[in-house]
Amino acid sequence: MNVTISPSSVAGTARAPPSKSYTHRAILAAGYADSATVRDALWSADTRATARAVGLFGGDVDRGDDGRLEIDGFDGRPDVPADVVDCANSGTTMRLVTAAAALADGTTVLTGDESLRSRPQGPLLEALADLGATADSTRGNGQAPLVVTGPLSGGEVSIPGDVSSQYITALLMAGAVTDEGLAIDLETELKSAPYVDITLEVLDDFGVDARHTEDGFAVDGGQSYAPTGGEYAVPGDFSSISYPLAAGAIAADGEGIRIEGAHPSAQGDTAIVEIVERMGADVDWDRESGTIDVAAAPLAGIEVDVEDTPDLLPTIATLGAVADGDTKITNAEHVRYKETDRVSAMAEALGKMGVETTEERDSLTVHGGDSTLEGATVSGRDDHRIIMALALAGLAADGETTIEGADHVDVSFPGFFDLLEEVGVALERRA
Repeated sequence: MNVTISPSSVAGTARAPPSKSYTHRAILAAGYADSATVRDALWSADTRATARAVGLFGGDVDRGDDGRLEIDGFDGRPDVPADVVDCANSGTTMRLVTAAAALADGTTVLTGDESLRSRPQGPLLEALADLGATADSTRGNGQAPLVVTGPLSGGEVSIPGDVSSQYITALLMAGAVTDEGLAIDLETELKSAPYVDITLEVLDDFGVDARHTEDGFAVDGGQSYAPTGGEYAVPGDFSSISYPLAAGAIAADGEGIRIEGAHPSAQGDTAIVEIVERMGADVDWDRESGTIDVAAAPLAGIEVDVEDTPDLLPTIATLGAVADGDTKITNAEHVRYKETDRVSAMAEALGKMGVETTEERDSLTVHGGDSTLEGATVSGRDDHRIIMALALAGLAADGETTIEGADHVDVSFPGFFDLLEEVGVALERRA
């Protein structure tokens, strides 16, 4: 599907979708349990991949009419899957499920689509091998397809922290049900650290004790997953909140936009509220009620470090294209290893729209003051975050902006274009 965005002003109320990061962890945590109910879950292409994996490990995920997920788990020890675990485009699924597979007493094969098969898994495979499992890349390049044979019993392992925080999440979740538990020593500084804080929060809600240590993280073995009252509720997603928030900062009329479901949590992407405010938008976050009100104002470029918030880079780049002056996004090298190289993708797409950028290995500078944002036909790179960020650019561009492959928003925000229409965006969808 291609979507064409016409310049538009926006107003009204937008509701944040549930968090993709929390939903992944909650589905798998319920899989590790005997049974659990997950409320307010995001049901998207990525989270469905995690649900399928739980089913292949011997659990069952049943989605009711009210959206609740009733999950019968595999109670700490996954079965050997009867089929290949296809993680589709979901890097979170691939990493979390690879560690779960190492607990099975047998061999699991994991794969995904072309994009996922290009993403690095080597450090996690090496860590699992150090813990007694057999974990290999079929092509010997640290990328999927993967073949994992367990079981592992736990112990101490070291792993780099600057490639993906998902490695640490995967090990902590699996380590809780091993005999010995796990001590994880970080070889390098941890990037995207708030995502591990999300993991610790979810584990705690499921009755599992995991913690920071002087050298990294640790989780005791022999634990059971069981949320209080048998239920867990997923909070709103600040990665997704970044899009209506930025839309309001770019194009809200006098009435502005109100975003609901924005309750505080461990999500690092809550930083987007401060970023938009620093750039000059009128923002009011009522943390108790979970609402954010935002109205447009002249924006000015700033410097933003995305070491802990890599998913915000496309949104910040679009804000920078509208702002006066330069917006420099730093500590961004790890953003190149997502569904696509998001640093290069945003530089290329914004360039087609008339925006000057300077791309370096670890940074992207958007020269908004030297640019005139113009409508163009741009590729979404099959990446949900690139697509949504470019849709925002279309609100302020001179002329129409067509985004190719826009259906990939289903990965994290299936109702994204519906929401844009509800707040006044003029758009056209073509198959």
